[in-house]
Amino acid sequence: MKARMNVGELAPEAYKAMLGLEGFLRTSTLPHATLELVKLRASQINGCGFCVDMHAHEAKKAGESDERLFSVAAWREAPYFTDAERAALALAEEATRLADRGEAVPDAVWEEAARHHDEKTLAALVVAIATINAWNRICVTTRQIAGSYRQG
Repeated sequence: MKARMNVGELAPEAYKAMLGLEGFLRTSTLPHATLELVKLRASQINGCGFCVDMHAHEAKKAGESDERLFSVAAWREAPYFTDAERAALALAEEATRLADRGEAVPDAVWEEAARHHDEKTLAALVVAIATINAWNRICVTTRQIAGSYRQG
């Protein structure tokens, strides 16, 4: 398997802008564990092997348990997540699958997320979901290789 191109090298200004969003997220009020879980779940939905690999490893490095990482795809049925994390994962799924639903991001999902996160944190969560979806589309389109970021 070979990557089609390196967007970071060919569009460095765009890549730098994306890294700026990541910088914002690292300093936001969104808990790091929630951020990584949301990135992992959206990447699973989008079939982005590069990002699934990256965010599973990053979460593990930050102290995430194997049980939680193994269960992200089935978070509704797993007992390992807080109510706030469940609300964030539900919002991430709805915002990632916009075309798959009759009603994109139903009010009930939004209201549950808003119940668990103040407005500033909720705004960061929305940015996190949008950002990982953009990264997924870049990496899937250019066929980035899972694990290659750890080798570079």
